[in-house]
Amino acid sequence: MLVEVWSDFVCPWCYIGKRRLEAALTRFDHARDVEILWRSYQLDPTVPPGADGLVRDHLARKLGATAEQVRAMNDRVASLAAAEGLEYHLERAHIANTFDAHRVAHLAREHHLGPQAHERFMRAHLVETEHLADPETVIRLAAEVGVPADEVRRVLAGDDHADDVRAEIDLARQFGAGGVPFFVLGRTHGVSGAQPVETFLAALEDAYGLAVARIS
Repeated sequence: MLVEVWSDFVCPWCYIGKRRLEAALTRFDHARDVEILWRSYQLDPTVPPGADGLVRDHLARKLGATAEQVRAMNDRVASLAAAEGLEYHLERAHIANTFDAHRVAHLAREHHLGPQAHERFMRAHLVETEHLADPETVIRLAAEVGVPADEVRRVLAGDDHADDVRAEIDLARQFGAGGVPFFVLGRTHGVSGAQPVETFLAALEDAYGLAVARIS
């Protein structure tokens, strides 16, 4: 059964949702029959390419919030992430237009390293506070999971996989996704947001049961 996940590397809820889905799979009897496909989405495509700065300052401007309000919001998300074994450092996270990083993730998929690249980019931004808009950083991170650095440079120097990224974002909209994380299980069940493990487990069981019934 195919589970498609739309997420963005800079989305703190996406990493939490990823961990909760993974936890649900450890309790799912047919987990070995599940293939996960990480699809592209941009949480904030309005961030200019190559822009830098702190996410906390960007959020304060975008939301019209005070520094204290942003800090409280980030602390709450970080606390939920910690419960999933993730040590966020959102106060030091850099803003980034992730379009190019998603193009590289598509290259990683060609090398059968899509899940590894997705995990590496998320951890880099949310835990290690790496700057995903910096080409050299993206090249290094992709190489760490086995994507050839020369191929990453070639992709970043051109427009390879740009249409692939746009197509996946459009597909998310066709499914009705208004944000991420967004999960589609077997093309029959959808889960929006970083839901509890029990919600993912129930969706997996329902979608799998329907898939088996269709085959039968």
